[in-house]
Amino acid sequence: MDVKSTKASSILADPSPMNKSRLGIRSNLLPCSQSGPSFTTSVPTVTRKKPGKLDDVRSNGWLDAMQSSSPPRKKVNKDFNGVDLVSDEAEIAYQFWMIRYPSALNSFQTITGREMNKKLVIFLDYDGTLSPIVDDPDRAFMSDDMRSALRNVAKYFPTAIISGRSRNKVYELVGLTELYYAGSHGMDIVFPAKDLVPEKHVKCVKSTDNKGKEANLFQPASEFIPMINEVFRNLVEITKDIKGAKVEDHKFCVSVHYRNVDENSWPVIAQNVHDILKGYPRLRLTHGRKVLEVRPVIDWDKGKAVEFLLESLGFSNRSDVLPIYIGDDRTDEDAFKVLRKKNRGYGILVSTVPKESNASFSLRDTSEVQDFLESLVKMAQEDDDEDASYDTN
Repeated sequence: MDVKSTKASSILADPSPMNKSRLGIRSNLLPCSQSGPSFTTSVPTVTRKKPGKLDDVRSNGWLDAMQSSSPPRKKVNKDFNGVDLVSDEAEIAYQFWMIRYPSALNSFQTITGREMNKKLVIFLDYDGTLSPIVDDPDRAFMSDDMRSALRNVAKYFPTAIISGRSRNKVYELVGLTELYYAGSHGMDIVFPAKDLVPEKHVKCVKSTDNKGKEANLFQPASEFIPMINEVFRNLVEITKDIKGAKVEDHKFCVSVHYRNVDENSWPVIAQNVHDILKGYPRLRLTHGRKVLEVRPVIDWDKGKAVEFLLESLGFSNRSDVLPIYIGDDRTDEDAFKVLRKKNRGYGILVSTVPKESNASFSLRDTSEVQDFLESLVKMAQEDDDEDASYDTN
């Protein structure tokens, strides 16, 4: 897992909703389907241009990616009492999709491998998994019940959150010291000093955790911080006149949210980001759910972060360990791929709409994620009761 910078930029989009032909359903059933220029820490003047030709973002597929990363809402009809009813056709599409990605709740015994007596390690995304997607990312709060379920899971299983947010921000939102935290899509990981430091990862340094205890800090993209800070300031300046646009600094990446921007202005946002990135060949663009993310061009992602944490915990390549990763976003696909490799573990996609994924199972929404976590706790408690009963006999 060497961390190497590459020069080729790439554009990654959230998996598109599956269309009719992929599902194999007749159309009348479905309505839809490192080297580079040097940089300075000073802030250069950013010229906000009036929108002109937007050929760049149209020709390179950015606008298509923005559309595919923002799947349409489910079609809702009203019954004769005015009660909302989800379209039968949309539900049929979802049920067909679940043949390929079965419910993790209905497949609980298969996933946990209870009969195989494996040790579970739990990984989760935050937004869209532990908290609902909301218009204001600063208000993506986890419910008290979800926090309680997460705390209880961490009592029995090593549990980590790997988020695109900054590590400090996701900790602020979760507020549990029992967990491992990886921010910036795994580019900022803190873990206890007693855990192993993989020898090949020389960028680990000593630090302190949220309890003030000695910890190991791993930041494979630390050299990019001045560049990311510079791009953040430029993006704030160039988008400040676009109503609804929000730019967030996640320390090792920058997010440009367009969820609250009129769709007619999406091309303007895309072109502005494109123009900024022209001057930074060592940065790349990825697409999330109504968000553009600027990230360093290094060989690191959430999948690599999962491997790193498993190795740090001493669980790498052990046949008696079963990692489970729950996430909803395009960036979680890298973790799903790692776990699918050699049947190492299970990825669980959280989605209300059918879409292609490297996950093995699915959950519909955050409420089902909570149900799954509570099922894990119940299973662990039952196992403890059985062990206690066995000891007294």
